[in-house]
Amino acid sequence: MTFLINIAFKNMFRNKLRTIVSILAIAFAVMVIVFTRGLIDGMIGDTYSLYIHYDTGHIKIIDEEYEQKEKLLSLNYTVKGLENKSLSEMQADLSEMEGIEMVIPRLKFGAAVSTEEELVQMLAWGVDGAKELEFTNLERELSQGRMVEPGQREVVMGSELLKKINRSVGEKVTMVYTTAFSSFQGATFEIVGEIQSNLPLLNEQVVFMPIDTAQNLLYLNDEATELLLVTEDRERAGEFLPQVRNYLNQGGGNNYLAQSWKEGNTFIQLLEVSETIYNFIYLFLVLLSSIVVINTLVMIVKERTQEIGMMSALGLKSREILQLFILEGSAMAVIGSFLGALGGGALNYYLAGVGFDYSAAFEDIDVLMNPVIYPTYKVEHMLFAFAIGVVVTTLTAIIPARRAAKLEPTEALREI
Repeated sequence: MTFLINIAFKNMFRNKLRTIVSILAIAFAVMVIVFTRGLIDGMIGDTYSLYIHYDTGHIKIIDEEYEQKEKLLSLNYTVKGLENKSLSEMQADLSEMEGIEMVIPRLKFGAAVSTEEELVQMLAWGVDGAKELEFTNLERELSQGRMVEPGQREVVMGSELLKKINRSVGEKVTMVYTTAFSSFQGATFEIVGEIQSNLPLLNEQVVFMPIDTAQNLLYLNDEATELLLVTEDRERAGEFLPQVRNYLNQGGGNNYLAQSWKEGNTFIQLLEVSETIYNFIYLFLVLLSSIVVINTLVMIVKERTQEIGMMSALGLKSREILQLFILEGSAMAVIGSFLGALGGGALNYYLAGVGFDYSAAFEDIDVLMNPVIYPTYKVEHMLFAFAIGVVVTTLTAIIPARRAAKLEPTEALREI
């Protein structure tokens, strides 16, 4: 085998330009895989986090009817506890369950602020400020002021929303809204914080206020539109879901719907499918680059026909000739894949701190996605791409290698 390896390496550089082109083709394909995998992983991972933080939690409890009318921000289908327990007692029970680390109530409703030029519509969220800071990334998004505190008529808004209503932190704003009894009312709040985020939802749409204040204004005593449960690990949410559903059913909460973060949103399910599709795309990229290797080896076989016949005549077996050309192809695969993995890793390492701004592309897309995507730098991406590059290219090298192995010595020696 050592003899064959030495011959394979010597043969590789008999035509240096052709070999280098083949190696570069493999390296480019592998580099693209590392980069793309890092980019997709960064985008999908960030999107999962955003949906978990601002939509689904790890497990989400809502009224079954509310699921159909969530976009209308209906206040007729709230989570108000169980038959013999209030919402507060229900939250306490849920927080004591195995694997449940936090229960976060939210009360969502529509609101508006009138300016001299227009009526600015917004999404009002009644929240527990301390829990929101602990669960989400709002603390680092707060550019000025602080988060809302219980019992106060105060709000936190995004910077773009503040510009629309011509207000700033420390000033007051009067908001109008529709109560649970469909009456039209208004209230004045102090602006205690400003959010500056890449996420349009936070920057341009949502206004946060204390949930107890929102409940009083809307005549919804100890009620919420949703409960978000935070588990030990988001990937284990499905394990803890049966006990939550069992608790709701035993307590008379048959009208409540409990869903894991993977079930609660169609877009997340589409992203999971896309991850599988991308794996096939990676294989396709390497197969394209392998065509260059196949072409190179076919030309080598054609050029060395007499040489192959002579080696066969001197006692080299067909199996050994097959191994010789596979070794030559796999050597190019290893070198090219190694260089490509290093290049792709270096590119992702740099871009992980810079990111890609896709703000223009996301302007008209109504999904929770950060318009600035940061690729992830992971050694596993490099190893994955390296393995695909080596395996696929080596397998494709078998095609010309088999052709060389099947040459009859007498026929090969007649070639000029």
